[in-house]
Amino acid sequence: MAERSSRTVRDLRVGNRASVLQRLYFGGPMSRQALGPATGLSSGSVSNVVAELTADGLLEEAGSVESDGGRPRTLLRVAPSSGRLIGVDVGETRVRVEAFDLGLTELARTERPLTESGYDVATIVRHIGEGVAQVTAEAGIGPGAPDGSLIGVGVGVPGIVDRDDDGSTVVHGQTIGWDAVPLERLLREAVELPADTAYFVDNGARALGQAEMWFGGGRGVRDAAIVLIGSGVGACVVTGGVIHGGARGGPAEWGHLTVSVRGRRCRCGARGCLEAYAGAEAVLARWQEEGGILPPGADEETAVSVLLGAAYPQDGTAPDPVAVAVLDETAEYLGAGISDLVNLFGPERVLVGGWAGLQLGPHLLPAVRRYTGAYALRHPAARATVELGRLGPDAVTVGAATLPLADFFSRGGRRRATQPRTETSTRAVPGWQVMLEGRGVR
Repeated sequence: MAERSSRTVRDLRVGNRASVLQRLYFGGPMSRQALGPATGLSSGSVSNVVAELTADGLLEEAGSVESDGGRPRTLLRVAPSSGRLIGVDVGETRVRVEAFDLGLTELARTERPLTESGYDVATIVRHIGEGVAQVTAEAGIGPGAPDGSLIGVGVGVPGIVDRDDDGSTVVHGQTIGWDAVPLERLLREAVELPADTAYFVDNGARALGQAEMWFGGGRGVRDAAIVLIGSGVGACVVTGGVIHGGARGGPAEWGHLTVSVRGRRCRCGARGCLEAYAGAEAVLARWQEEGGILPPGADEETAVSVLLGAAYPQDGTAPDPVAVAVLDETAEYLGAGISDLVNLFGPERVLVGGWAGLQLGPHLLPAVRRYTGAYALRHPAARATVELGRLGPDAVTVGAATLPLADFFSRGGRRRATQPRTETSTRAVPGWQVMLEGRGVR
């Protein structure tokens, strides 16, 4: 009984610390007096928690506000310099690595292009290792660093993230030729960081979704779908303020819904997947099959720009009707795919992101909205809006960095001593932000 009581007290203290950190992070700066009603804690509990967090270097003063007839009240905020985070985006055209402070302000970044070697595992791991070494040096992360220390490394990857029998993260990326790749173990061997560094690996679409829910177009929304369009296609679904699905794929593999029986061959090997019609690689292939010409050696991002230039010329020449037809067909397939998300999950907001989504979206969004409404049931479609994501091409990297940050907050500002379970890395966090929005925090 004594052990149980001790554990309960400890858990209560962690929960109180987490409540104060979350409220100040998403809604601060705020005074001690305001924290009580905002968190539901007593004034005594607030004072104790604030004192602990301040002693740990996690809180700092951020000015003051006048009070009614009394002394000015000191405002508190989470200290950005109290920790460092690394976010990694294993994308389709490059590996991007960024270092952030606790406020998600970028401190350093680097990119490694993916060329002929594609998704060769050894190449990806080397890119991540070299990128982490560069940004940690530039951001002053490591032994003897003057400000904070590394909380963890978040990695967004294509494919399904699972765990092996030893509890280590593995990635199943059928479209990129990865079969149970032990990515976490490989990174621990290759990346020069302390042995107890926490790694958080998740699907890139889910990382994108968490970033948009925390800081972008998902703020204040309880039900949302965040769509990632790059070479392939993925999605993150949020229901009731919680990211839907666990580590084993779920809606993240939305790109492999069948939209055309016996249709085009997808990168995964099946026929008729949404990705075979709406992913950038497939869109460009369809245009070339119809006579479209791309510059020799152009990467996908450049090629998509060429396609858009042909369909929507800025020099007064006539649009290429084939390019226009391919893009309209792409918008229809994308709208049909989004209608499935609308019918299944009833989101109030659908956000289109990913590098290709951000390139194509400004031109295709009106048609995508029209086709979504045409294919979806009227009632859920009337509730949903389809918009562009707001965080730009770095959204997956930012989302990856939120994975260790979310875990840090859930532990009341304590760094993880053991390795995370992948399926809990993102599921509970957006709910905190929605809770704060519901209380008027913007």
